[in-house]
Amino acid sequence: MRRLLFALLSVVTIGMMSAASAHQLHTASTTVLFNERTGNIEVLHRFFLHDAEHAVKQLFDKKADIHQLDSTQAQFSSYVFERFGLQTLNGEPLSLKAVGYEVDGNNFWIYQETPIVDGLKGLRIKHKALHDLWPSQQNLVNVEGLGPIQSVTFRQQDEWLEVRF
Repeated sequence: MRRLLFALLSVVTIGMMSAASAHQLHTASTTVLFNERTGNIEVLHRFFLHDAEHAVKQLFDKKADIHQLDSTQAQFSSYVFERFGLQTLNGEPLSLKAVGYEVDGNNFWIYQETPIVDGLKGLRIKHKALHDLWPSQQNLVNVEGLGPIQSVTFRQQDEWLEVRF
């Protein structure tokens, strides 16, 4: 009986920890894709909708609704654009153009692009989105399309990180 009670208690505790941790991920991912077909560097930001939902209420307005309101979606996208950047290794900014955003299942996607620069030997990347809200926020950036995939993870203390091709 004690073993059964212990097993049941363990399952309930693990379930509660899993549910709590599901709400505490504070992780976003971004893909920087060199698309030779279009001639563009395409940037795809993915935020968990649950995190974005909490963020907009803290950042903008308690009535902000990222699920339904285009104005909230646009505002959150602008917030991300201000906190994300690409530069050449020499520190020359790459001007990113907004392409769009969308809610897709449990994710909020934001899209940007810029023309591929000839002779690019690497990138300096900055991704500070949500670090002003959550010190534990981690933003993973994967760079694809020029050799093997390279990844950098931004934590609150990080400013610019580099990848080289």
